[in-house]
Amino acid sequence: MPSLGKTKLFNNTADLTIAVCAIVVVMMLIVPLPTLLLDILMALNLLFAVLMLLIVLSTPKATDFASFPTMLLVSTVFGLGINVSSTRLILAEGLDFNGKMVKAFASFVVGTSGDEGLLIGFVIFIILIAVQAFVITKGASRVAEVAARFTLDAMPMKQAAVEAEYNAGAITEEEARKRKMDVQREADFYGAMDGASKFVSGNVKVGIFITVINLVVGLIFGMVLRGESFGTAIQTYAAFTIGDGLLSQLPSLLVSFATGIIVTRSASDQTLGIDVRRQFSQSAWIYYVAGGTMALIGIFPGFPWYVLIPLGAALCFLGYKLQSMQKVAEIERKVAEKAGSPQAAGSVADASTVQPPDPLSLELGYALIPLVDKEKGAELLERVQLIRREMALDMGLIVPRIRITDNIRLDSSEYCFKIKGVTAGSGRIKMGWFLCINSGGVTEEVPGEKTQEPAFGLPAVWVAQENRDRAERAGYAVVDPPTMIATHLTEIIKRRADEILGRQEVQVLIDSLRKDYPAVVEEVMQNFKIGEIVKVLQGLLREQVSIRSMVAILETLADFGGVTKKTDVLVERVRQTLGRQICLQYADPHGVLHVLTVSQTFLETLLESKTDTVDGPVAMLDPVTHRKWISAVSTAIATARNQGYSFPVILCPETVRRLVKSSIERELPGIVVLSSAEITNDIKLESLGGIDVE
Repeated sequence: MPSLGKTKLFNNTADLTIAVCAIVVVMMLIVPLPTLLLDILMALNLLFAVLMLLIVLSTPKATDFASFPTMLLVSTVFGLGINVSSTRLILAEGLDFNGKMVKAFASFVVGTSGDEGLLIGFVIFIILIAVQAFVITKGASRVAEVAARFTLDAMPMKQAAVEAEYNAGAITEEEARKRKMDVQREADFYGAMDGASKFVSGNVKVGIFITVINLVVGLIFGMVLRGESFGTAIQTYAAFTIGDGLLSQLPSLLVSFATGIIVTRSASDQTLGIDVRRQFSQSAWIYYVAGGTMALIGIFPGFPWYVLIPLGAALCFLGYKLQSMQKVAEIERKVAEKAGSPQAAGSVADASTVQPPDPLSLELGYALIPLVDKEKGAELLERVQLIRREMALDMGLIVPRIRITDNIRLDSSEYCFKIKGVTAGSGRIKMGWFLCINSGGVTEEVPGEKTQEPAFGLPAVWVAQENRDRAERAGYAVVDPPTMIATHLTEIIKRRADEILGRQEVQVLIDSLRKDYPAVVEEVMQNFKIGEIVKVLQGLLREQVSIRSMVAILETLADFGGVTKKTDVLVERVRQTLGRQICLQYADPHGVLHVLTVSQTFLETLLESKTDTVDGPVAMLDPVTHRKWISAVSTAIATARNQGYSFPVILCPETVRRLVKSSIERELPGIVVLSSAEITNDIKLESLGGIDVE
């Protein structure tokens, strides 16, 4: 048998407190209480009612306060227990009764003393009883009954809808279980409220009965048992009865009010205060009309103009402020829509969390907002969509959604492109002007503002609309602002494709292949982690090699997965598999690849300088040799381009290809280096000369 010392009768202090309170509430109906303790319990009863009302007002959904029906029963019994205890003390002590709370309500709340005060107290008490019995309680009971009926009727359909979403794969099993539990809790809550509302109505009836008992029996006790006169008895027991009745009915009224609120709340994710504020601020014109009506009534003879006219003016002022706020909110909403913000305008991020930066973002100065204005064509938005589609087709890269926002910290005509929150490129736009790029065949200069094309660094000039035709005739390449930004973004994405590609994007690519190529995907995933595959793909993208042929890439990784896990070796093997694709990328229309070769002597020097790093081998030439090498490569490339070859590549043996690339990568990042193992049989080679370092 388990030890009794290890058995927990209560899970926590809260359970123990609830148990003690439940016993105390029941004992109050039997055990006499001292006056001081009665005052404390009356104050706690009032406080408990206030807390219940405040919790109801601050609870977004009724089911979030699922313990309300139980608390309603507890508060009812607690109030009745206090009522019984106070009745016992009033009848037992008579004139000597010294309950401070009862006396305070009998005098302060009524406001006057004597017979007039008694009549006023009775009137107030009767009004409270009538309000509870015929307005709040009756209405809340009816609403609770209807809500319970409709909720129970709708429960099977709601659960079927959740099951359909789960079967369709829209939600997980855990989400489906949670939603079904929410549906069950809602039905249980409204079913319990249907019965619990009867506690409130019963409490009102018992309150009337106890009041009559207090008054009638008090008169009998005072006149018969204590020998008091009728005037003294009525003055004493009537005052105590009114005070006790008001003190018991006020908490009951608050609880009834809370009951009515919680059963009349519609489905909402916000508190009552937020809902009321939003719904009462939807239109400004109603406050203008209401204010004008109040002011008009104030002009009529006999009406208190000093109350109605200021009230009307206040309503009109409120309408004006609301209209101004609506205009500001509308402007913010339009800016958010133009900027493609994923959040609704006006939403506020949780200050307790740090949101990660967007994978890709384009920030615009204020003057460039028209480029994303849907009412003006939103040319830039269409160009951005084309860029994402082009990158998917050309590079096989799933470009994340590019978030376009305005940034007041930028110059009004400036734009900035960021990758994971870090600036990757920027430029300036002259709205209404055209960028004319000098690609080398310009016959005459055109008037305008000289600048530099941001994507390729070519000399350019901003020209006005009237000089556009002249610039085209002069041999300039004329582009408009949206085209300029789109071209710049395209080049940045191509050059930084390896930074954009991450584990999540690769996982999406692999999942899309799993259905049609399950054997390939399964074998690769047995040998490689997602991070290792990402590094190989990033190595390809870093040198502008398209990863669209993912099946071929994965098959190569599967072939060599059991041999090596070195990223640099795997990248070279994949490049050889994609050799024809790479060669055609730089060959001319006739399939001829124009190449520059490196002298054998310098290749041996590169091999001797080889140094292994975490990312693979790199060439560590001494500074003098490195400068000579860069100068020789630059001269050879410039000579080839002057001869009309736009894409000359450097051809070298497989063993040194990575060393050649790493040695020129920083100073000449756009130079293509191929290995002889990547050249397929159908590609013709044409040598443009050699590169030698003297």
